[in-house]
Amino acid sequence: MTPRVRLYVRDGCHLCEAAREVVARVCADLGETWDEVDIDTDPALQDRYGEEIPVTLVDGRQHDFWRVDETRLRTALLG
Repeated sequence: MTPRVRLYVRDGCHLCEAAREVVARVCADLGETWDEVDIDTDPALQDRYGEEIPVTLVDGRQHDFWRVDETRLRTALLG
């Protein structure tokens, strides 16, 4: 099963830590799946997302970057 939410992160990123908390909370509340990918493990991801991390995708489409808005994420997952 493919997770509905994917979070692209980088080690040592304080915004990534905050985004992880929001994504985990929202997905747990709604019974949705999510995963996390470290962009530093793939040069193509580094080129694609660079300094925009964290980046959140919902159903394979970019949803947010830098900060995750909890209300907006809930709305996207419910819609």
